[in-house]
This record gives sequence, C-alpha cells and structure tokens, in this order.
Amino acid sequence: MYASYFGLSDNPFAITPDPRYLFLSGRHSEALAHLIYGVTESGGFIQLTGEVGTGKTTLVRSLLEKLPETVDAALIINPRVSIPEFLRAICRELHIECGPQQSPQDLIDALNAHLLQVHSRGRRVVLIIDEAQALSREVLEQVRLLTNLETSRQKLLQIILVGQPELRELLAREDLRQLAQRITGRYHLQPLSPKDTRAYVHHRLNVAGALAPIFTASGLRAVWRFSEGVPRLINILCDRALLGAYTGELRQVDGTLVRRAAHEVLEPRSGERSWRARLWLGTAAVVLLSAVTVLAATGHLGLRRTGAPVTPVVKAAPPVAQAVPAITPQSWLADPAYPTDTDTAFTTLFSLWGAHYKPGAAGSGCLEAKQAELRCLYRKGTWNNLRSFDRPAIITLTDTDGVQHQVVVTRLAGEQITLRAGAASQTFSLSALDPLWYGDYLLLWKPNTNAPAALAPGMVGTAVAWLRTQLATLQHNADSGSSTYDATLTAAVKQFQTSQHLKADGIAGEETLIHLNSALDAPGTPTLAPPGN
Repeated sequence: MYASYFGLSDNPFAITPDPRYLFLSGRHSEALAHLIYGVTESGGFIQLTGEVGTGKTTLVRSLLEKLPETVDAALIINPRVSIPEFLRAICRELHIECGPQQSPQDLIDALNAHLLQVHSRGRRVVLIIDEAQALSREVLEQVRLLTNLETSRQKLLQIILVGQPELRELLAREDLRQLAQRITGRYHLQPLSPKDTRAYVHHRLNVAGALAPIFTASGLRAVWRFSEGVPRLINILCDRALLGAYTGELRQVDGTLVRRAAHEVLEPRSGERSWRARLWLGTAAVVLLSAVTVLAATGHLGLRRTGAPVTPVVKAAPPVAQAVPAITPQSWLADPAYPTDTDTAFTTLFSLWGAHYKPGAAGSGCLEAKQAELRCLYRKGTWNNLRSFDRPAIITLTDTDGVQHQVVVTRLAGEQITLRAGAASQTFSLSALDPLWYGDYLLLWKPNTNAPAALAPGMVGTAVAWLRTQLATLQHNADSGSSTYDATLTAAVKQFQTSQHLKADGIAGEETLIHLNSALDAPGTPTLAPPGN
C-alpha cells in the first residue's frame, strides 16, 4: 500500500524469508559461514539455534541459494511427523521413488542406495531440518541412525538441525546423549545490536529502492527499543510505522510514529510499567529517608541523640484551609474528561479554521484537509520553530506511562502555552511540558488561491507573477510584472526568507508560503499570538 508513496519497488519489511533482504550482521555472517562449513565438511551434525524471529529460516534460504553445484539438499520444514512420514519426506526432497506401503527399513534402504549413487558421482547430500525443536524423541533417534549411512571413509549424509533455544534443552537430555555427542558444530543467533538494527533497516529500504533516509535517528532508536533487535519484530514494527506515515501523508518516520505503531502491533512487555513504579517508589523512599534524617537531627521528631526518649508535646494547630492541588500536565492529560485522541485533536484544529472534520471520511486527517482547501505541514523542532509559524498545531505529549496524547496548541505567548483537549483548555509553562514533548507538531495552513503550490526558479505563470507582486509590496520594490521565476525573483525570495529566519534557498516552498501568508495578514487565519501581539 505504501510502497509507491515512498518510491519503493515492493514491501521491504515483509516477514517472509526472502534471501534478497538478508542482512548479514556480524553474528549472521558467522552463522552463515557456520552452515556453509557444515555443508562442505563431512561428518556429524551442525546445530543452529536462535530465538523466534532472529532470522534462522532466512539464513537457511540463503544457504540453499549458495550451495555448491556438487551438493544436493533436502529441506524438512514440518518435523511433527511419524518416522515413516519423516523418511518419505526426505525421499521426496531427493526425488527418490517411494510408496505409502513401504516400511521404514525399505525407505532407509532406498535412501542409502541413492546416497551411494550420488557419492560415486562426486556429489554430496545435506539434510536440513527446520524447527527441529518439534521433533519427537523417536524421530530424533531415527535422525541419529541416518548418520550411520556411510562409506569406509566418510558420512554419506550431512545433517543440519535448525531450531529455537528449546532444541538445546532437548538435546541435553540424558536419553539423547548419543545424538548430542555427534554434534560437531553449534551456533546460537543473538538479536541485533542498536547499531546493527539501524543498518538492518537501512539495508532493507535500500534493497527496496529507497533513494533517501525514511526513518529518522529517533525513529531508529525507538525501533530497537521496542523490537529489542529481533528482526521479525523490526519488520512488523517498521511495516506498521510506514503505513502510519503513509496514511498521515508524512515523508519520514520518527520516534513518535514508531511508538504509536508499537502500541498497535506489539504485545506489551511484562514489567514495562513496573520499572516506573519502582523508580517512583525508590525516589519517594529516598526523599522520605532524607526528611526523617533532617527531622531527627533537629529534634522535630521528638527524639534525642542520647538519653531516654522524650514524649513529644503535641500542640493544637490552628485550622488550615485545604490546599487545592495544582493542575499539572500529567494530571490534566490523565483526566478522562479531556479527550486526547487523534480524531478529537483534528476536530478541534479544523474548527479553528472554520472547517468540519469527519473522522475516517477521507482516510486521514490530512487528506480531509485537502478537501477543505487546507494543507498539513508536519515538522519536528522546538517551541520557537512552532512559534515562528504562528498557527495552531497538534502536538503529541507522552506521559510517564508511555501513553501518547494528541492536544492542540491554541496560544503560545512568552513562556506560557495554552492547550486544548476537546472543549477544555488549560495553560501551562513551557518548562512543564518539555519532559513530555519530543518536538513533533502538525499544523494546518491555507494556500493562497493565486499560488496553490510551491514555486521554484524557472517556473512561469500567473502564480509566479502574484508572488513577485506580493514580495515587491512587502519589500517596497518596483514590480516588473514578469511571470517568469528569474534571478531577480529568486533574490527577492531569499531576502524574504532571511527576514523570516528561514533557509534562504530561493524556493517558495510550503514554509515560505506560510510565512508569506502571515506577512500578508491573510483573512480567516487563526494564530498562536494573543490579540495585540
């Protein structure tokens, strides 16, 4: 769905084990070399284990593509079978004729004859068993017996067991020690490190044809944090985050978008909130201990350092008015009376522009904005960046439990900010919101009908002529009336951009047009500045 939007040839984060997307981290390179060694050398078993989703099956698929021309392979991917079914599956993989009435010994004889014939032609055969932790004890014993198929000089069948960590526990059983003793190589795949996770994401996007980075640095950090480096979880998380960016008409995926995707597609990890509880309890304990120490030292607890304890004299205290707890951003966001979902935020933002928002009508808030002749602008920056646009905006606040809240900034004056959630508004200091805001904001703006899209040098038309006229008026210059975006107009645009503290590139893009609309005091435009500012 999102591939064409990002200019990709296909879905880079499909969970099917496509060898094209194989990312060889240091550990995966070692594992693949381990498997190739097992194929080219004779004797015993090779064991490859790893947690669910760490890339074992993808490695096996890559191994099959890299097999030497002189090696035949049999891949068993459904080991939950009986001994006869298991032997027939091997025969079918090696194109050995076998019938449903043949006994296990008949099948072994046919397999042995085939292996001898292949060996006489200078070829070798490798048997790869995926999900080997699911093998029954009886089938495992039969697997061991298959290694007895040999000539006087070498084994005829090389066996690679691939499975989850339970396979190591299974082979550690006393009754399987004979099989375990024949394992000549063991390798365990670990999840990716933060560095490898970043490289993994970039690798898959590059294979799919990405021409520019799509995930920001904060987005990649969040991918590793929520996936813990497990490739399958990385794929699931990145796929959902890209879909979220597509539906929101965003060109990059940042940490906020990844966190939102993680809450939608990943199971919450046990203890995810408990560490916060322990942190708060630990902090409270330290504060309480410090207070007790101070009070004890000063005698305010009715204790003395030496001598007998003294019974404290309790004096009647004058009645004190009950203090009203101050409203904090955390307490305000936690109040269910104030909705902080995305649809409510868009409803509020649309209403400030005199437009009506219908949740889900166009597929996303930004697509619906286009129907209302508005445009979305999504950026990541500081309060001053938001202040410079002077437009109400949706910001995402993340509370101490990791829950995200979408609220609308309606006023930004000095160090005070006014937020709106549903019909309720509340003013806070910027410093109170700093720990909750990661810099993401989305605002609406209305293009001038004379210049509905970005303009750049070399363009010709009435929109260019309009831009020249407006800048000439603002800068008190003569208007040549030319409809060509020439060097003179480029210089005028750069002059305006410099005055607005924008990047002076001479292109009248979205940010430049928004600031131009502000300078022209476009009617019907809601602003963040209080009246009179």
